[in-house]
Amino acid sequence: MSALEGLPRILAGLDPGGAPMSAARHERVHGPLPEPRDLISIVERSGLRGRGGAGFPTAIKLRSVAGRRDPYVIVNGSETEPASAKDALLLERLPHLVLDGAILAAEAVGAREVIVAARETAVRATLSLEGAIAERTSRRLPMRLHLGPGGYVSGEESAVVHAVGGGPAKPTFVPPRPFERGLRGRPTLIQNAETLAQLALIARHGAAWFRELGTSEDPGSMLVTLSGALELPGVYELAYGTAIKDLFAAAGGSREPIQAVLIGGYFGTWIPHNLIGAVSLTRDSLRRAGCSLGAGVVVALGESACGLHESARITAWLAAQSAGQCGPCVYGLEAIAGAFARIARGTPERGELERLQRWCSEVRGRGACHHPNGVIGFVQSSLETFADEIPRHRAGGCGRRPVGLPLGPRAGDAALS
Repeated sequence: MSALEGLPRILAGLDPGGAPMSAARHERVHGPLPEPRDLISIVERSGLRGRGGAGFPTAIKLRSVAGRRDPYVIVNGSETEPASAKDALLLERLPHLVLDGAILAAEAVGAREVIVAARETAVRATLSLEGAIAERTSRRLPMRLHLGPGGYVSGEESAVVHAVGGGPAKPTFVPPRPFERGLRGRPTLIQNAETLAQLALIARHGAAWFRELGTSEDPGSMLVTLSGALELPGVYELAYGTAIKDLFAAAGGSREPIQAVLIGGYFGTWIPHNLIGAVSLTRDSLRRAGCSLGAGVVVALGESACGLHESARITAWLAAQSAGQCGPCVYGLEAIAGAFARIARGTPERGELERLQRWCSEVRGRGACHHPNGVIGFVQSSLETFADEIPRHRAGGCGRRPVGLPLGPRAGDAALS
């Protein structure tokens, strides 16, 4: 089976001109909003897992909230990972599919309101969501939009819950987790935008249909943001089990030989070129390669690019994204980013590399959230993958160029006036 056979599903009917899908066209493409019996059991049989990064089974998350008193449902459309664009695409151009999934999830767990959380700088997504909510003909549940900041850690689920409740968008210590005590102290189901869009399709077509693509352990399709040295970077819908080399083929192939691939975004892992051919989009294959897909991000680094420079630059940005509430994160990541920058410039202090590696082991596992762990994992992967570049940089440079992997706001982001 080719990487695109049996697709699109979630991207069916997407306007090539970029216009949001209207409610009327959405219903023509996907049919009316269904009223399935025992949706949680259907989702369980489908094998759907969260598409926000952790890959947690969706049915277990639904059951953890169902039956509790007055729960909330929050759509997490924050997407604060700069290398990801899939949720922005859904919210901007297919908002009704996400809203369908949110309503169905809310009904399944007994919630009486849906809250859609998006970044305040994501103008196109905001306008699309406002229009979609206004034109809904089926008002089975009230829906409202909450706009929050776009900082990297503000997309973490406890930070989103805290922000929706009127607090700062910072992760909180867990437990309790949102399903136990979330918004206003009530149990809260918070799901990624793509997860809910997939749920809306499963509710219409069933678990067996969903499993027609993918593998038995990792069924269905997923959205992957492909970027870097590819002819046609963008968001693609692909079946689980697709080989990395077939991902690149779907994006028109590479513009130059690939030296490494970053999988999982900026909390992810670099895979060197000699291992790329053995990796596919399954949890088992990725686990063997020492990584996970995260929020569906794959960045191809061409052989002309300097991986050490790009990794140091990303690390400095990540260090500055700390929520500022834990010392090991604030001061530890700042020191780590500084040491990494000196190594990348070829001007390390005596014993810098060994000190950097020690700091990584000391900072890991400390803090209110996973931000330190994510940064440390990325740094250690970078140092291992680009180890051969370190002496070259110290000797005067590797001869490769910076390429400026994306950091901060993406295209379509701007301040709302």
